[in-house]
Amino acid sequence: MRKLFILLMLATISMKAQVSIEQTKHDNDIKLSALPYYSFGKGVGITSPDSLFQMNIRFRMQNRATYIKNDDEDGAYDGQIRRLRLRFDGYVGNPKFLYAVQLSFAPGDVGEVREGENINIIRDAVVFYRPNKHWNMSFGQTKLPGNRQRVNSSGGLQLTDRTINNARFTIDRDFGFQVHNMNEFADKFSYNFKGAVSTGEGRNVTGKSDDGIAVTGKIELFPFGAFAKDGTYFEGDLIREKKPKLMFSGAFQQNNNAKRTQGQLGDDLFEQRTMKSVMIDAMFKYRGFAAMSSFMSRTTPEYAITFNPEDITESNYAFVGNGFDYQVSYNTKSNYEFITRYSVQNVGEDIRKRAPNTRELSFGVTKYIWEHAFKVQTELNFDKLYYYDGRTVNNWYLRFQVEIGI
Repeated sequence: MRKLFILLMLATISMKAQVSIEQTKHDNDIKLSALPYYSFGKGVGITSPDSLFQMNIRFRMQNRATYIKNDDEDGAYDGQIRRLRLRFDGYVGNPKFLYAVQLSFAPGDVGEVREGENINIIRDAVVFYRPNKHWNMSFGQTKLPGNRQRVNSSGGLQLTDRTINNARFTIDRDFGFQVHNMNEFADKFSYNFKGAVSTGEGRNVTGKSDDGIAVTGKIELFPFGAFAKDGTYFEGDLIREKKPKLMFSGAFQQNNNAKRTQGQLGDDLFEQRTMKSVMIDAMFKYRGFAAMSSFMSRTTPEYAITFNPEDITESNYAFVGNGFDYQVSYNTKSNYEFITRYSVQNVGEDIRKRAPNTRELSFGVTKYIWEHAFKVQTELNFDKLYYYDGRTVNNWYLRFQVEIGI
């Protein structure tokens, strides 16, 4: 009898979750562009009997093994859990009031624990108010409306990691207010406007208050209508778009009095610097073929290098410069995808003697078992670094990765 009762309870929860998911599929799909996941599925859902509360639970992990060979070094093997994420989202009281929480547990996500610094477990903790399908407003910590690849979840990537330019020039997560105006239609010109006012200090920062804020603005244009199944938010044409789909976007941020080498990311600077970031993206998909291109840059009107006032021999710098990324792929009908990516990164003149220009070429093959949520990836990557003194360094790695989640 006890087993029968447990089975009935589980069935009831499952049916309520399914009903809730169907009810919210069109009028309250938690496809908010600030959230870190593409929306193929909704995970495991629970809705209260009075429908005043809903919670969806998701997890994902990336396990990888890499063989690394750098110039003048012996080859090395690396095995790690690259990402391990747990996410909760839903609404409380009214479907117009939503929330999203994402936690990370892998060492590569949390980072090294340092004395006096916060542990970076919290990635997203944000509340939303969405009065209708065209507007949503948020308050809390989440991704800023920056470059396309950063806004996409790392679980929605074709290759095992984002580009070298994303690693250096992205604006990533921050705490603040955001307002998004969404105007997406299936078969006609569509557009989105997004804006944010945030602290400019990055995620999980405390005790570093100042009078500088970061202001971010972005526009997205879809000349032929929106991508199917929110295809803007994941790489590759898994849907095999029946009609050509194209997106152009541009974003700008001014981060006033930034205290870190990459604005919201990086080590602490010895002096504050105001940083200006420009991000331009294009994406195309049609019948399994996909292409992406992006430009990113960061500048500062001040001298990029900062010095320790207590020891002038000690210094660090704002990472200024620019880069281009080019990525093409084809996904077969059996869901084997072949990807090539090329990146160019040029550092700013102020820091040319301290950091190399870089060229990166990647080749990848991915097998999608269940869309991006369950896939097997292989990647061969080559880096060439050009130093100021004329030296060149060639590095490469071969990687195997499995991603699974709900």
